[in-house]
Amino acid sequence: MVVVKREHLYEMIRHAMEGDPNEVCGMLGGRAERVVRVYRVPSVDPSPVRYYMEPREQLRVMQEMESEDLELVGIYHSHTRSAAYPSVTDVNLAYYPVVYFIVSLADPSAPVVRAFRIADGTITEETIEVERDS
Repeated sequence: MVVVKREHLYEMIRHAMEGDPNEVCGMLGGRAERVVRVYRVPSVDPSPVRYYMEPREQLRVMQEMESEDLELVGIYHSHTRSAAYPSVTDVNLAYYPVVYFIVSLADPSAPVVRAFRIADGTITEETIEVERDS
């Protein structure tokens, strides 16, 4: 299970909608499976079917997380026309042992966000617990 504030889910969805028709991506900083901050990361080669994080920006975000005493708890990206489920490409690019969030805009009027762990080619869906506003 991963815990996310409603505002963080909305930020991922907003980013996906702003980037449409291309996929967008970003990183999620937090502590102990709880997302604390969403970091947008530009894609090197904007495309409607894949993403590839800009390496220098990815490094900058990792350093910023470290300075804020956060760890990488997740990575998110959008699917512009397909379901919120990892593609073969997503599985092949799953290098980090974190939660992978996918925002589907297959129906733009009703975006879907799902989360997965991907390890050794195995996909396991994670429960997203939406933290109550305080």
